[in-house]
Amino acid sequence: MSTEEDRVIALVDDLLTKFPPKQVSDVDFLGAQFDRGLAWVHFDEGCGGLGLNPKLQKTINERIYAAGAPNPIGRNPIGHGMCGPTVHVWGSAEQKARYLRPLFTGEEIWCQLFSEPGAGSDFGGLSARGVRDGDEWVVNGQKVWTTLAHLSRWGLLVVRTDPEAVKHAGLTAFVVDMQAPGVEVRPLRQMTGEAEFNEVYFTDTRIPAAEMLGKPGDGWRVSLTTLMNERVSIGGMIPQKGSGAISPLIRAWAEAPAWRKDAATRDEVMKLWTRAEVLRLTNIRANQNRKMGDPGPEGSIGKMASANLNKDIYEMLMNVLGPEGMLYQDYTMTRPEQAMEYQYPQKAFLRSRANSIEGGTTEVMLNILGERVLALPGDVRVDRDVPWSKVPRN
Repeated sequence: MSTEEDRVIALVDDLLTKFPPKQVSDVDFLGAQFDRGLAWVHFDEGCGGLGLNPKLQKTINERIYAAGAPNPIGRNPIGHGMCGPTVHVWGSAEQKARYLRPLFTGEEIWCQLFSEPGAGSDFGGLSARGVRDGDEWVVNGQKVWTTLAHLSRWGLLVVRTDPEAVKHAGLTAFVVDMQAPGVEVRPLRQMTGEAEFNEVYFTDTRIPAAEMLGKPGDGWRVSLTTLMNERVSIGGMIPQKGSGAISPLIRAWAEAPAWRKDAATRDEVMKLWTRAEVLRLTNIRANQNRKMGDPGPEGSIGKMASANLNKDIYEMLMNVLGPEGMLYQDYTMTRPEQAMEYQYPQKAFLRSRANSIEGGTTEVMLNILGERVLALPGDVRVDRDVPWSKVPRN
């Protein structure tokens, strides 16, 4: 056992002794976890980390979850998996001190304000504008598909601040107060009946210049930090063997009547279990090989594979359920407290359709893997050297 691992285990033991997770509030436990550098162990000391190898987070999580510790990801998935790492890399010392701890404890929910009606896969083409006015920036525009915006206290926002630069160079990132004047959140009802996603309108919203992440024009680089972490967060999870999305399918197969268990269906279920296990092992290997700093483009492998696998698993689950798969409990619109809550398999089936869109479409993942991992020739790009203001748009 390494000295680093010894140190981490000693801190975990101290945490569990002084803050027994079943006897203290979730906020108190998570706050104590952050203060000991066990939130994101690869972050800097004082920012919820210890500056250690990120693979040690697995050691931490296994020990604290076995003792009944709360998982910070469930209530604040965008904040924990995407915004926190971005603030850590690009934020000022003041921003890190202000935002990271309440983000980790779930006291302040975060959202990510990237996509627009005319700029989804082509994120670099976004048109929401930010104009400097003294010590503030005035923002106008619309964002869409913003998960949990209706619950969020803060948002990670990218807007265009230089329309005369080429499209990727004229972007700037900010932390925005979701309760500020001029911010309007409207629900987007999904086919699950929920409004987990939202559209957000900014009308003369003022953001202090001190809330910029990086410098003017750094927005594309900031967004890459967010997106690479998002893909690892979505596709890089490492469930226990046989758990995760494959678990309800195996359970439904075990409970299905004998006449529905034909050999062909059994073979398909087994193939899906094998794919799930291969992905789980691949993610373990990727996590062990991960270095300090931002995740690389390889994170797109797990994201793409998990999106396709989830859709196939839940489609097979509906087949195994037979006519019951057509029964949906309630289409009443709700604005959920958490993202991706799967109370029953029919809802999980409908929600899985979004997996190949959120965090970058599967087609975008294929392009990233082809160009940045396999070094294949890139797509033709006719607007690479053209100022954004001159690029034709609908």
